[in-house]
Amino acid sequence: MRTIEEITTAMTALIDGAAGRSLSAEEVANYEGMEAELTSVRQSDEIRKRNAAYNTVTIPAGLPRTGTRVEDTYDAAFNNYLRTGKPNADLISNAQSEGVPSEGGFLVPQGFRTKLVEKMKAFGGIGGIAERYSTGNGNPVEWPTLDDTANVGEIVEEGGTFSAGADVVFGSNALSSYSYAAGGGSSTPLRVSLELLQDSAFDVESLLARLLGTRIARIQATHLATGTGVKQPLGLITGRTPVQTAANTGITYDDLVNWIHSVDPAYRGSARWVWNDATMAVIQKLKDSHGDPIAISNAGNIQTALNETTVLGYPVTIDQAMPDLDVDDSTDLFGAFGDIRQGYVIRDVKSVQLLVNPYSRMANRQVEFTAWARMDATQQDTNAYIALSGKS
Repeated sequence: MRTIEEITTAMTALIDGAAGRSLSAEEVANYEGMEAELTSVRQSDEIRKRNAAYNTVTIPAGLPRTGTRVEDTYDAAFNNYLRTGKPNADLISNAQSEGVPSEGGFLVPQGFRTKLVEKMKAFGGIGGIAERYSTGNGNPVEWPTLDDTANVGEIVEEGGTFSAGADVVFGSNALSSYSYAAGGGSSTPLRVSLELLQDSAFDVESLLARLLGTRIARIQATHLATGTGVKQPLGLITGRTPVQTAANTGITYDDLVNWIHSVDPAYRGSARWVWNDATMAVIQKLKDSHGDPIAISNAGNIQTALNETTVLGYPVTIDQAMPDLDVDDSTDLFGAFGDIRQGYVIRDVKSVQLLVNPYSRMANRQVEFTAWARMDATQQDTNAYIALSGKS
């Protein structure tokens, strides 16, 4: 295939050769053929340039130049944005509200968001065992509910019909999205020194995932356990009528058995205990009639999980946001038992926003970071688990 220069040279030569006269039919055909060839070559060149742009990564200023090609253009652009606060063409902009990039919101790469979410799950045990899903926006999500467990059929005579029954009564439940902000102390953004950010051996993304994820997770974990449901998520045990201990002298083996059998067998196949570490310490001291602990460590037991403890055969989830055990107060809920995944749902909004401000603290050589995450949670099947309390 000829180059653009070769084609245009040939076209000029043809015109010059017909100076002072009209082009012959053959010359017209040749010229039009070269025009078509020129268009095709130009289109091919444009496609090659676009393809090269898609696969070319420019190492941003401040990143180490080791000679190793950075594979992911978007991650490299995001890393540069973390250090400088300046987006480039490779960084997809996403506004704080209605899509205005000048407002400063930027959509973080999926890998960074995953790190952030994992930090939040690890911080609060409930976040890792409840049903959890993400949506692309924060619009309210509603779904119908139905509890028909109290209704049964009946025997009828031959040729007869039923004499009793009940209509199907549907309810509804909904999830919205609450915005959680993460920054530094004293109502200021998180401030990181420029020297630290520019250190080629320093993993900026891991630092921010750890710091911002933990800040968001602390408040979310509290709401997942005991949130009021008013301008915040409804907690796992909030408003539940508890199954109490038999006496206000402490938890006994019999109490644990009663709690297990307070949950319908249909839910017990995936049931587990949820309480904090202080309550776990109380349970671990309980012994059966033979003097053996009823809490068994299953380290290495693949039937449950590595290093997972069971109590009377059911695994335990430790969540430090759960309240402390108060054995002589029936109104203080401290734990839960049942199928938590069936009973409790968490909704995350996919877009995690990170704002970077390299200017306000420029004189101090500090870059400011603020993150937002949106989440809601609620009780979706209250038959699936029970709440636990002491007895006054």
